[in-house]
Amino acid sequence: KGLLLGQGVGLGDLQDKVPSNSDYLIIWSCCYYASFLFWQGCDSLAQTQRTKLQHRRARINQQINKEMRMRTGAENLFRATSNHKVKETVALELSYVNSNLQLLKEELEELNSCMEVYQNDSDSISVPMIPLGLKETKELDWAAPLKVRRSRRWCSDPAMRAPSRNKAGLELLMEYYSQLYFLDNRFFSPHQNPGLFFHWYDSLTGVPSHQRALAFEKGSVLFNIGALHTQIGARQDRTTLQGVDCAIEAFQRASGAFNYLKENFSNAPSLDMSSSSLNMLVRLMISQVQECIFEKVLLLGAQSNFLAYLQLAQEAARVEEVYSLVHQTMAQPHVKDYVPFSWTSMVHVKAEHFKALSHYYAAVALCDSFLQFHVSTPEGPAPSLLLRDQEARRRLGE
Repeated sequence: KGLLLGQGVGLGDLQDKVPSNSDYLIIWSCCYYASFLFWQGCDSLAQTQRTKLQHRRARINQQINKEMRMRTGAENLFRATSNHKVKETVALELSYVNSNLQLLKEELEELNSCMEVYQNDSDSISVPMIPLGLKETKELDWAAPLKVRRSRRWCSDPAMRAPSRNKAGLELLMEYYSQLYFLDNRFFSPHQNPGLFFHWYDSLTGVPSHQRALAFEKGSVLFNIGALHTQIGARQDRTTLQGVDCAIEAFQRASGAFNYLKENFSNAPSLDMSSSSLNMLVRLMISQVQECIFEKVLLLGAQSNFLAYLQLAQEAARVEEVYSLVHQTMAQPHVKDYVPFSWTSMVHVKAEHFKALSHYYAAVALCDSFLQFHVSTPEGPAPSLLLRDQEARRRLGE
C-alpha cells in the first residue's frame, strides 16, 4: 500500500527512462493491490437498484457508440459517392440511425431522471436530492503498452463502473487517481507516450470521447469521485443530525471535486467536463449543501420564538436564492439542452418551495411577535358598541 500511496519508492522517484526490474515489480505490486481494492470497494456483483441502473447506462452508452460509428460511416459514404441511388439509400439509413440515437438519448435521459434509486431507504419523507451518475469507461490494458513482464491486465473498468457508495468505494477511486499521478511522472512526457487511448462516455448524454492524454483519464476519475460523493450525500437519512452532517460533507466534497476539475482541466472533449457544465454542477452542489443546512437548523430549532422563526425564514430565503441561481445557470444556451429536464424542473420547484417557506416562517415570526406585544385589550368602548351607533359607523367608514 505504501507503494500505491507514493510512500517510500514511487514511480515518480525513478530517474532512468528505461523500465528496470524494480519498475516491473512496482507496477505488478500496484496491479495486485488494485485488484485487492477492487474487491473491497466495488459492488459490481451486488444486484442493487443502483447497480442495475448503472449497467443499463453502460449498455445504452455502448449502443450510442455503435450508432454514432454507423452514422459517421454513412456520412462519409454519402459525401464520397456520386451515385444518386446510393445517396438515397444512405440518406434513408442516416435517418434510421438518427432516429435510433434520439431514442437512446431519451432512454438515457430517463435513467438520469431516476433520483429515487439514490435516495435513502427509510420510511421518513424528505425532499429528494439530485445525484449524478458515474461516467462509463472501456476496459483499459496497461500491461502491453508499459511492457510489464508480469502478464496481468490492470483495467479501470470495474473500478469506474460500480464503486460502492461508502468510504471503501471512494478509497478505490482515490487510490487509482493517485496511481495515475505516478504513472504520469514516470511513463508520460511530451517526448514519450505509451500509446494508450482513454475511452470515456459522457455522464448525461452517453456520447463517447477518447484521448491519449493521461489528463483525460485523471479528469474523468476525479469527475467520478465527485459523482460518487453526490450519491453518498443523496442516500443519507436527513431526518437525523448525523445524516444531515454526512450529507453536508458529501455535497461539499463533490462541489470541491467539480470546482478543482473546472479550474485545472481544460479542452474537455465531453460536455459533462466543460467549464459551463462544471460551473452548473458546483452551484447545484452548493445549493444542496445550503438546503441541508436549512434542514439542520429546522432539526435544532427546539424553541418556537420570534428569533428562531426569523432564522428559519432567513435560511429558507438563502436556499431559494442559490437554487434560483442554479436555475438561471441551467437556462443558459450551452447548458439548457444538455441538462435533463427533470433536473431543471426539480431546481425550479425547490426555488419556489423555499421561497414560500421563507415567507411562511417570516409570517409566523411576525404573528408570534404580535401576540407577544399586542395581547392586551385596547382602551375605549368595545367594537360591538361602536357598531351600534350610526354616527360611529359613519366615522369608521371614513
